Amino acid sequence: MPNYNGVWSLSTQYQYVGDWPSPPQFALIIGGGVNDSSVPVTDVVQKINITTAGNATDFGNLSVAKSAGAGAASATRALYGGGHTTNAGSNSLDVIEFFTIASAGNGTDFGDLSAARNSLDACSNSTRAVFGGGLPSGSSSKQNIMEYVTIASAGDVTDFGDLTVARDVLAGNIASATRGVFAGGETNSNVIDYITIGSAGDATDFGDLTVGRGSVAGLSSSVRGVISGGDTNVTVNTIDYITIASTGDASDFGDLTAVTKDHAGVAGSNTGLFAGGRQAANTDQIQFITIASTGNAADFGNLLSARTLVRGASSAHGGLG
Repeated sequence: MPNYNGVWSLSTQYQYVGDWPSPPQFALIIGGGVNDSSVPVTDVVQKINITTAGNATDFGNLSVAKSAGAGAASATRALYGGGHTTNAGSNSLDVIEFFTIASAGNGTDFGDLSAARNSLDACSNSTRAVFGGGLPSGSSSKQNIMEYVTIASAGDVTDFGDLTVARDVLAGNIASATRGVFAGGETNSNVIDYITIGSAGDATDFGDLTVGRGSVAGLSSSVRGVISGGDTNVTVNTIDYITIASTGDASDFGDLTAVTKDHAGVAGSNTGLFAGGRQAANTDQIQFITIASTGNAADFGNLLSARTLVRGASSAHGGLG
């Protein structure tokens, strides 16, 4: 192995590229609730090292306790938009907060969504985050709205276009550098939509999930999107996958370690994590998969506490190339 001293030619650098240290791959697991009106939602933000199995650690706090918002990230900055401040789903928020992933600390105001809503999700590349779907505060009127921000520049959202179907508790966090995907949602939707993240416009039908369901979680490498768990009137352990660059129906990937809904999905270069959510009860479990190869999830570690309606953002997801 080289010792990296001195000045290297480009050809030598490429020869030993596999020996250079890899950049860190971190995920933030943000907020959450407990499906129990006697216990409040949380403002806690947790950090996970995606490359090393183990438990989450404390990162900081949201500006207020909330759950069921949407997470997105570039390699350096994580965003969390919307959500609600009660387990009952009322008191929705329009606030977007940001975190610098490399530095533990509390959320900072970024800007606002066009209106307060919860149970939305988001996808992102290195430049832009797109928020889609959701519910207005105290309403059952599902939204088809999509809106975007430039991650590096604080400010309010701009209209992006519409999803093909209005829905909430859908799966985001699925993207390549050019294409974003939203999948599933209530009520038991099997719809998969895609967008070109750099070009505002309405979503286009991608295909269908193997089973229509809401309360799902998504994650991706730059090649493959994975959608897990959810609720079809009963909670399931199903994991589906798609090839992001090719439209078509999802295929079976494997199973979660237990039936799970309302969990967070985050990804590194080839490791996917599903964190928290609700199984027989709220769970602190973190499960992992190898994105490039199908198979069942396995145990990775634990969150600081059991939480449902959590959301995640990572510094190494598929949308970053």
